[in-house]
Amino acid sequence: MTETAGRYTGTSVPRKEDPDLITGRGNFTDDIKLPGMLHMAVLRSPFAHAKITNIDVSGALEQPGVVAAFTGDDLAGEWVVGIPCGWPVTEDIKMPDHYPLARGEVNHMGEAVAVVLADGRYTAQDALEHIEVDYEPLEAVVDVEAALEDGSPLVHEEFGTNECYVWPLEVGDVDGAFEQADVVVSERYIQQRLIPSAIEPRATVVTREPGQGGSFTVYTSTQVPHFTREILSAVCGVPQHKLRVVAPDVGGGFGSKLNVYAEEALALALCRRLGSPVKWVEDRSENHLATIHGRGQVQYIELAATSEGEILGMKVKLLADMGAYLQLLTPGIAIFGSFTYPGLYAFDAYSFECTGVFTNLTPTDAYRGAGRSEAAYAHERIMDALARELDMDPAELRLKNLMPPFDEPTTNPAGVQYDSGDYETCMRKALDLVDYAGVRDEQRRRREAGDVKQLGVGIGNFTESGGLSPSKVAAAVRLQSGGWEAANVRFTSAGTVEVVTGTSPHGQGHVTSWSQITADALGVSPDDVEVLHGDTAVAPMGRDTYGSRSLAVGGVAVHLACDKVIEKGKKIAAHLLEASEDDLEFEAGKFSVAGSPDQSLTIQEVAGKALLADDLPEGMEPGLNENSVFDPPNFTWPFGTHICVVEVDTETGKTEIVNYVAVDDCGPVVNPQILNGQLHGGIAQGIAQALYEEAVYDEDGTLITGSMVDYMIPGAPEIPAMTLDQTVTLSPTNPLGVKGIGESGAIGSSPAVVNAVIDALESLGVKHIDMPASPMRVWRAIQDAREAPV
Repeated sequence: MTETAGRYTGTSVPRKEDPDLITGRGNFTDDIKLPGMLHMAVLRSPFAHAKITNIDVSGALEQPGVVAAFTGDDLAGEWVVGIPCGWPVTEDIKMPDHYPLARGEVNHMGEAVAVVLADGRYTAQDALEHIEVDYEPLEAVVDVEAALEDGSPLVHEEFGTNECYVWPLEVGDVDGAFEQADVVVSERYIQQRLIPSAIEPRATVVTREPGQGGSFTVYTSTQVPHFTREILSAVCGVPQHKLRVVAPDVGGGFGSKLNVYAEEALALALCRRLGSPVKWVEDRSENHLATIHGRGQVQYIELAATSEGEILGMKVKLLADMGAYLQLLTPGIAIFGSFTYPGLYAFDAYSFECTGVFTNLTPTDAYRGAGRSEAAYAHERIMDALARELDMDPAELRLKNLMPPFDEPTTNPAGVQYDSGDYETCMRKALDLVDYAGVRDEQRRRREAGDVKQLGVGIGNFTESGGLSPSKVAAAVRLQSGGWEAANVRFTSAGTVEVVTGTSPHGQGHVTSWSQITADALGVSPDDVEVLHGDTAVAPMGRDTYGSRSLAVGGVAVHLACDKVIEKGKKIAAHLLEASEDDLEFEAGKFSVAGSPDQSLTIQEVAGKALLADDLPEGMEPGLNENSVFDPPNFTWPFGTHICVVEVDTETGKTEIVNYVAVDDCGPVVNPQILNGQLHGGIAQGIAQALYEEAVYDEDGTLITGSMVDYMIPGAPEIPAMTLDQTVTLSPTNPLGVKGIGESGAIGSSPAVVNAVIDALESLGVKHIDMPASPMRVWRAIQDAREAPV
């Protein structure tokens, strides 16, 4: 399959995770039932902004089955600190207090104001109706542009402004590039808010462990059990060594579970207070209100170029919607994309400025492709805008400006180093697969015939910073966490292998992929490898799963731990075979003396002797059990070209995707089936943003799309068949050469789809449509173009 394919890596080994999941033997948080468990329900504000003048929970306490009810004032003593933000992007950033229950004021619809605990989930939920809350409504801030205007109401009065931070970056002579340009194009794009909508909403169960002096186990549907332990320890004052966090089977996350939420802290505090296990399960309407939203930006972008289409410089200004509070990574999401706005293109001058803005809306945070998806959308939309201005073919313009091939770190226009890339080969492969010339011919035919259904083709070139993240780089941008990952590999007395990983999968197939890596390295079968994860008692060190990091950091840590096992095994084998270590070879799970293959030991035999420990080299510890902690020297930079072909019905505005091609380069592929699954899901989410999904609020900050009746998520009939292919460029940042794939589909797809829709309507005078390009929005754009003066 690839240059580094082994016996198992590079092949579609069936997913080891699936038999339990598809036969109902999974163990999700809501499946956990403990004796004496109480169910928690949360009362949420119906207002986006209001003073709380009184709360009376006595009515709830009178209901049968209700055990307790609390307000923010009741629980104020449970918190050491509020829920922290882990990415304060500037020294002067404004960071509001954010406690698990509101006290005195609510700042977004859905903010928690009281909790009820009862002997049943629905008993607790019904009791919420008997809590009386007196609110004094305040004017809400719902628009990021209006929020910065003089006289705007304030989300947090104590700051005197709705500005959270300003983060600038400039590389090269930007003013000079724009002064000498023949052409400057300027665009404004909207990144609408998205609701992540994991198939499993959030859930948590907390129990006190008997006889352990105030120790607790937290079961929670999370991407980040290690972060959860650290943050709950800080918020609730429980020492980390007395907190065990377990992520059981987790039904998706897409970044929304890359957070520690109020409900997890509430469940822990109430378990401590009442002495009973506490369970909370989010319903879908709560999920729309209280789980983070993704995106939420206004993008202003300018491109300077010569009349021949050579790009000279780029300017980007963002207004990023923080929502009412700063969740774990809220401020950093927008600036994370700052380094990828130049895309795959070569030019010398670039400036970026992001202003974070508070609004009275649900907080935003990471959503699949976080920051990089927004960047790719902007740079690919404006590339098409420049092509229209110059009357050039969009593919020709892109090919003209691509960075030339490189296999060592190379600085991009934003001043960061891409690891490796061959962008033209990738793009030309995609153009060939979609039959780009043939599509253009058919488009001309339909335009000349005045066909009702017009054809459009859109390109989405992209790269992304995967492999989060080099710890020194993380510190430089004020991210409050290292980016390393840990692994332990050990042989058991049965000759099987246990792999402990600090990554925490929730659908990505780590158990299978890590088994493949281990099997090839040690010469065993994947069936003889058990991968342990998602439990801080089993895997005490880890930085978890997000940001296309798991394979390029966590998988590499597993590979390096395997190398250490082999290195130790070679010393033991040399001792047992009475041979020089330098004369030993290791291949296919066997140590043998070079030139004398009969003098050999399997790695299982060596592991057995290592555990028996009766004949080891002097001073060697028993066992084959090795740890590795890998801190990457650079991000990895997967890239690709996605091309979408659409038909747009000019009478109804309906868009149908008739062809979709994606050529991705993520380095060597461990499991092609898993790779394709990751791409299918990511592309579906990008299509969803392009055509369907949008979280809509009214002027008072009320969420209009509060359920799936109103929030449009595409189903299987709306997602097209896809042609997927790869090029392979090895990353020099790690010994496997891998780059990552988890977010690529969500990054390249939305610009490809929207560019295709606009391309279909260009002959009618349509030059811009905001996402989602719904039938009504497309039809309106057609009417506006027809009515516009010539």
